[in-house]
Amino acid sequence: MIRKHPRLSVAKYLTMCVVILIFGATHQRAETAQTGTTSWKFDFGPGVVADGYKQVTSTSIYSRETGYGFEPGTKTNCIDFAKKDALRSDFCTSDLPIYFSVALPEGNYNVTVTVGSAMSDSSTTIKAELRRLMVEKVETKRGRFEIRTFTVNVRTSQIASGGEVKLKDREKAAEMWAWDEKLTLEFNNSNPSVAAIEITPANVPTIYLLGDSTVCDQPREPYNSWGQMLTRFFGPGVAIANHAESGESLRSSLAARRLDKVLSTIQPGDYLFIQYGHNDEKEKGESVGAFTTYKSDLKKFVAEARARRAIPVLITSVQRRSFDKDQRITNSHGDYPEAVRQVAKEDSVPLIDLNAMSKTLYEAWGAELSKRAFAPNDNTHHNNYGSYELARCIVEGIRANKLSIAKYLVRDARRFDPSRPDPFESFKIPPSPLQTDLKPAGN
Repeated sequence: MIRKHPRLSVAKYLTMCVVILIFGATHQRAETAQTGTTSWKFDFGPGVVADGYKQVTSTSIYSRETGYGFEPGTKTNCIDFAKKDALRSDFCTSDLPIYFSVALPEGNYNVTVTVGSAMSDSSTTIKAELRRLMVEKVETKRGRFEIRTFTVNVRTSQIASGGEVKLKDREKAAEMWAWDEKLTLEFNNSNPSVAAIEITPANVPTIYLLGDSTVCDQPREPYNSWGQMLTRFFGPGVAIANHAESGESLRSSLAARRLDKVLSTIQPGDYLFIQYGHNDEKEKGESVGAFTTYKSDLKKFVAEARARRAIPVLITSVQRRSFDKDQRITNSHGDYPEAVRQVAKEDSVPLIDLNAMSKTLYEAWGAELSKRAFAPNDNTHHNNYGSYELARCIVEGIRANKLSIAKYLVRDARRFDPSRPDPFESFKIPPSPLQTDLKPAGN
């Protein structure tokens, strides 16, 4: 039932309804015309092609003309065993990571992959776009196949209301996979093998992330952020759209129109996770500070999300690796974490106190062993292991706040105590091949 706004006249109300209906129908028609399809199906290997699928072989290299294929430089061995099952009798495998891309309009998609090999045992870890961990590890014996489904967000820099996000130079180069016209999947681990992929649009809740370098999708090893690992703990049914970026503060994100971009697509019932502070605390100027400009801007982000009936969640800044002589983490963020706590209390916003949880986590490791959670010679930015543990802290915060999205957590998302981190020795996420010596912006 549609309720009439009490301040609108009947004429204005009816006009508004017509405009909404026309815009919705036009938007749907435009989206359908752009894609001409509601699903994308790919059968990997040189054998008989399954009905309704497009064949992918070693020579299927991505181009804008075809709209799908392996990324240039990907080396695969595609094999056919000439069995009756068209999808499983042939497949593509490699002893190196496999990158496969599909041109898609902006939106959320369910991706169903069939992995395994008729030739040998296989272990496959799946990442999407800029190294977002989607499936941690699927192990299959020779001749056996497994099917996994996950939800991915694809975006562009264009803003529906006009203009676009002001991308940094690194976003136009090393991070371009986060903004381009396609979805890119990375199949990694020991002898990764792909038999089939099916992609369908997904009308699901979205968790939007806004923040800095400790949140964003870092493009290359050894850097990684908790936003890239959070995807691993959610099954199909919810998407994570990571709009965080290295070096950003609340004010710079506003200037770059990152909030505008999120607000242009966010829907009622979606979530907006907000974690800033590392770069805000360095800003100078008259009246600039944690309890003045920072609080005011945080409240703006909260209000804008709520104006669209989305659910804001505030996250305090993750700690830096700054130990004192007594093996305790010192406060390197000043009043900024407390400012976040105040806004959460004053505006009744769910709070995930990552500042407190990361302090417990780092002290559990201690000054020396905690180095294994950070990129080399860096006390701010994490590696795969460190960001994985922080993502588990975020998951605990979701549970503690009884957020509705907790129902989408995967079954093996076990409870986590930051004072008892996962052993470093048991962490087996394979690194992606691209490396960098360049630190992310911000500190």
